[in-house]
Amino acid sequence: MTEHTSQTNSTGRIPEQAAGGVLHIDLDALASNWRTLRDHAGGAATAAVVKANAYGIGIEKAVPALGKAGCRTFFVAYLSEAIRARAVDPDAAIYVLNGLFTGTCPTYAQFDLRPVLGSFQEIEEWAGFCRAQSQKLKAAIHVDTGMNRLGLTVPQGTTLKDRAELNDFETALLMSHFVSAEESDNPLNAQQIEAFEAIRSSLPNIPASLPNSSGIFLRDKPGYDLVRPGYALYGGNPTPDRDNPMRPVVGLEARIVQLRWVEADHTVGYNGRWLALDKRRIATLSVGYADGYPRSSSARGKSGDELLAGMALVAGHPCPFAGNVSMDLITIDVTDVPEARVKRGDTVTLIGDQLTIDEVGHRAGTIGYEILTNLGARYARAYRGEQG
Repeated sequence: MTEHTSQTNSTGRIPEQAAGGVLHIDLDALASNWRTLRDHAGGAATAAVVKANAYGIGIEKAVPALGKAGCRTFFVAYLSEAIRARAVDPDAAIYVLNGLFTGTCPTYAQFDLRPVLGSFQEIEEWAGFCRAQSQKLKAAIHVDTGMNRLGLTVPQGTTLKDRAELNDFETALLMSHFVSAEESDNPLNAQQIEAFEAIRSSLPNIPASLPNSSGIFLRDKPGYDLVRPGYALYGGNPTPDRDNPMRPVVGLEARIVQLRWVEADHTVGYNGRWLALDKRRIATLSVGYADGYPRSSSARGKSGDELLAGMALVAGHPCPFAGNVSMDLITIDVTDVPEARVKRGDTVTLIGDQLTIDEVGHRAGTIGYEILTNLGARYARAYRGEQG
């Protein structure tokens, strides 16, 4: 009788030999990027945004690695993420960006978490809870200076100093969020700084925070007390008009499961959207959009076309996608790779080297943020670094 072998090992990880793709995550590079951002922060404390499962690399890995580098403040989007972060760092300050959901105050208190309050209703609910508990618990207040999503309006922000509820809890942070900091010459940056400064001046004893990853690199950046990098920590370029000062954190390799020759005038993939004009060699990779690799990377046209579509590196050769990205498979044109250098079972690079997160996003018609945060659960994950 043959013993059944699970495709996950005792730690819950998928072994590399059982996975269609391997996600390589460099925790040393993550820590190095945090230190680089800290050094550019002009003396402000440097937090880390670890929402969306730490941009796909794993909260339980990222938070300890960043903590060891010196980070003591973290931001997440949801309360559930904050609880996960607290489980691996019992002492850090942890803020929840998406506001105070009704009835969740006791959970914040239980886990020593800090809501980011973005409306008078949220401020009132938090203040009422603190009064009932006879505790001045900590929270941040978010003022919207131009994004028009969450936060108090600027006129509301200017009245904060007169709100009696602020006496019932400790406002640990006053914050806003840049709209277009990656566009260094966008006039919105200066307008937002001016609006935020007007509110901050009326509450001078509250620590303030405005810069995100790109905001840290603005020429006329505000100093303030805390910066909140996210994307740059994970290797994304916070200065798209200049060279990337960040180290790559994530790499993705996919396994070739089959090779075949496709004759001239034959199509590849669903709906026959890619046509071979001559005999082409096609490799099929065991990764698809169910793994978080975007279908928008599909190549639709003819062999030899210069398409803005997905690309893989095969034995160092750039190889274009051929046809639609499927749920579990991607087909690529490897005709120009010497036959002896590509075979079934080989791995190819989908993220790495010149295929940076930003480049992969560009080729998919999206942004690197979306690529990172969609990285799927079916990959084997290979961590590099002391915390791995």
